[in-house]
Parts: sequence; C-alpha cells; structure tokens
Amino acid sequence: MMNANSFYRPRSGLDMLEQTAADPRERGRVVLESLARIEEVEPEVRALTAVAQRETALTAAAGATGPLAGMPIAVKDIFDTSDLLTCYGSPIYEGHQPKSDAAIVTLLRRNGGIVIGKTVTSEFAYMNPPVTRNPCDLARTPGGSSSGSAAAVAAGIVPFAIGSQTGGSTIRPASFCGIAGYKPTLGMLPTVGMKCFSWSLDTVGLFGAGARDVAYLAQVLSGHQLAVDDVSANPVFGVPDSYPWTEPSANASTALDTAVRAIEQAGGRVRRVRFAPWMADLVAAHNTIQSYESYRALGFEYDHHRADLSPLLAGFLERAARVDTTSYAKACVLAEQAKTRLAGLFDGMTGLLTPSAPDEAPDGLASTGDPAFNRNWTLLGCPCVNVPGLKGTRGGPIGVQVICRPWDDARCLEAAAFVEQAIAASVGRVPAT
Repeated sequence: MMNANSFYRPRSGLDMLEQTAADPRERGRVVLESLARIEEVEPEVRALTAVAQRETALTAAAGATGPLAGMPIAVKDIFDTSDLLTCYGSPIYEGHQPKSDAAIVTLLRRNGGIVIGKTVTSEFAYMNPPVTRNPCDLARTPGGSSSGSAAAVAAGIVPFAIGSQTGGSTIRPASFCGIAGYKPTLGMLPTVGMKCFSWSLDTVGLFGAGARDVAYLAQVLSGHQLAVDDVSANPVFGVPDSYPWTEPSANASTALDTAVRAIEQAGGRVRRVRFAPWMADLVAAHNTIQSYESYRALGFEYDHHRADLSPLLAGFLERAARVDTTSYAKACVLAEQAKTRLAGLFDGMTGLLTPSAPDEAPDGLASTGDPAFNRNWTLLGCPCVNVPGLKGTRGGPIGVQVICRPWDDARCLEAAAFVEQAIAASVGRVPAT
C-alpha cells in the first residue's frame, strides 16, 4: 500500500485541454487549481524552486492561444527562464536571473503553455540527491535528476512537466513516481538554453499522467505527428533474456512478467531476444563520453567554484579530468558503430520492453536510484517511454520501458499506449486519457 501521507494525484493533460477548449474561461480556473495545489502539497513534496506570480499567470492564461492554451506546465531548473530564477540546482547560481528563455520554454509559450514554476533538479542534473520527496510515499526518493518535474506531475500540481535525461533522468523518476516519462530521439527537442552536462547525451524529457499525454505534448513541441489516437493491433515486443549492465530485482522482473502477460492477453506478441556483445561495451562508452564532456561543460564551475560543488559531483569531475581525448574518441566511434547495428536489434519487432529501473523507488532520500537500464538507450539516441500502472511488492510504482530505434518515436509512443492500456485492463485500472 502507498504511504498514508501519499500525495499521488496525477491529472491527464488531455482531459484538462478538452475542458478548456469547450470553455476558455476554464483556463483561469485550471491555473488557480495548480497554484492551490502548490500551496497544499509543496511544503511536503518540495518539487518547486520558483512559482509564477498569480496575476501574471492568470493574465498569460487569459491571452493564451494554441494547442496548450492555458495549461500550467512546470520546467526543470536547468532550463533558462527570463521571468523565473534559474539556479541549476547549485548554490553557485543562487539568485541567477537569465535574460532569455531556453528554446523549449519558448516553444511552450508559443503554443499557449503557462510556465507555472521551476522544478527541483539534482545539482547540474547529476546524481546528488535533492530535497524533493516522492508523492507516492514521502519516505522515498522520486528519482533524479528530474526529481521535481516527475513529482510535480505525480502530485497533480501540473498536467505536464519538462525534464531532461543524460543517463536515466526522465525514465527512472517517471517509474518511481507512477507516471509516464518520455525521452525522445536525441535532437528531436532543442537543448539551447539548457545547462549542458554532456552535449552528446543531453536530451529534453517530457512528463505526463499517461503515454497519450506525453505523446500529445511531444507533437506540439516537436511538430512531428506523435499524438496517439488509436493503438495499433498486435504489436511485437522483444524482451531481453539477460542484461549486460545489471540484473533487475525480483520485484522488477515480476512487474515485467505482469506486463508481458497483459500484452499477450491484449493481442500483442512477445519474443525473447539476446543482446550482442557490443551492447555491454556501451556501458563504459557512456561513462567515458559523459565524463569527458562534463569536465569541459562544467569547467568554469570546477575551476572557480569547486568548494561550492557537492562532494559527489566534485569527485566525479576529478575522475573525469583523467579521461583523455583518445579514449573519448574511441568511445564516440564505438557509439556510432553501435547505432549502425540497431536496425538488426529491432528487426521484426515494434520495440523492446525492459524494466525502467532495477527496482521500485528506494527508501530514503540518500540516493536517486540506479540509471543502469537507461544509459545505453540515451547513448544510442533511442526514444524511450516509461509505462505506468504497475506496483512493486513494497507498494510503490514500478514501470516498464518501451524502446524503439531512433526517429521511430511515433511507433514508440503508440506501443507504450498499447502497453499502458493492456496493463490497465489486466489489473483493473483506468489508463490516463
């Protein structure tokens, strides 16, 4: 069972958009509900670093046009915002006020979205645990580094949120918080104006109540046809028989088996697949690339403000300084070679199905969890979706991950919606619509 103090209450953005489309006067109410929910849960959940002024948000909602007109949306605090402080999760940037919006924020505003607040991030989107608590169980981590974005959606503060992923920072928090998380193909959404950690890996991530919600938001922001109306019949999923990074817990394996049974009951098919040896090599390649690039991307902070970095990040950057250019180049070549082999990995299948994380959210706030099940797909640029709807043996949410080849995002989102619908039918829940 969930913690007695559970604040879990995600709301479907698509349902809210239907209401505001039928009556534009509802936009103001939706914004006020978001602000009221912040007052209600923020002291306990601690998802936000800054909140928009009431009158400013209401004025923006009244004049909003576009497919997100009037929707309150939260943005991870590594994206610049011209009207809200942007501190990147670090005391180095306390009080920092950018002069311009990040590109993804501009896209939100152009399409009528209301940036209602900035969400807590791990320091520079690395792994130092922040203060945010899991709305499903306040005694557990919400994951990271997009901690506040996942928690804000799970707690019903906003229907949509923007996060990011360099290792597993979107899929893992979505799994821990029981919502949908979508990591698009690398480069589909712009990272201009986002604090860089690794320019080869950083990817904008999206959060919503369910797969259809993130698909709609992705379509609006990307211009690609990604919204899911009807799920396709008889998708085929490949389920790996083992993993070269770490084995899932019995808990995660049980959740995956439950999803497999639900898929088969809904008319889908599942095939066992085996990863080739090159998949194991990518684990080290991801670390090499991330280390080399982060030491340069955070060079100013490391060189001039090292005492203000957490011991965890400072230690990582100290080790990262030892990665030489030759090793980096070899890792980049290995990654590019692996991308050319992806077609064979997905041959004859709609997508892969794996656990989203090794287990449900750990107890306590001392760790954001293990991104082992996410890193390789981030390196390869694959679209991934966390599918919610399952519970672990300790009562917390635990997700399964749908993965497709790069630029096959529409298929990935549609397949995720199929899995979500199948799980809901199997366990007797209603999926987000």
